[in-house]
Amino acid sequence: MKTFLPKDYLQQRKWLVVDANGAVLGRLATKVAQLLRGKHKPIFTPFWDAGDFVVVINAEKVRVTGKKETDKEYMTYSGWKGGEKYETVAHRRERRPELLIEKAVWGMMPKGRLGRQLITKLKVYKGDKHPHQAQGPASVALAN
Repeated sequence: MKTFLPKDYLQQRKWLVVDANGAVLGRLATKVAQLLRGKHKPIFTPFWDAGDFVVVINAEKVRVTGKKETDKEYMTYSGWKGGEKYETVAHRRERRPELLIEKAVWGMMPKGRLGRQLITKLKVYKGDKHPHQAQGPASVALAN
C-alpha cells in the first residue's frame, strides 16, 4: 500500500468562522485545532498542511470552567534575571482576550515547522466584527 500524498495545487482552502460566545475554552481550542490541521477532510495527512483558515470571533466571551478564572496563571519570561511575569485568566481576558484562544490552540498544534505554518491561518478577534468578509467565510457550529 502506497502513502497517499495530496497535491497542494488541487486543494481548496476554505475560510471558516467560529463564534466563541459561551464556548468552553478547551473544547473550542480542540475544534479549531482540528479545522486548522485539516483532520475533518478525507485528504488529511499528518505531515501535510491540509487545513482551512479559521476566524474566531467574540474571543472575550469564551468561558472557563471551575476556578480557572482566578487560579489559572499564564507565565511569560523576558529572558532577564527575575523577568517572570504571571497573569490570571481574568486579567488576560480584560487586557487582550485573543491571547486566551491563541495560546490554547497553539498548545494543540504539532511542534516544529508544520505547527508554525498552521498557526498563521488562525485569526482571532474581540467582538463580532472581522475584516475577512471578502473571503466569504462559512459559519461552523460547535457541538456542545
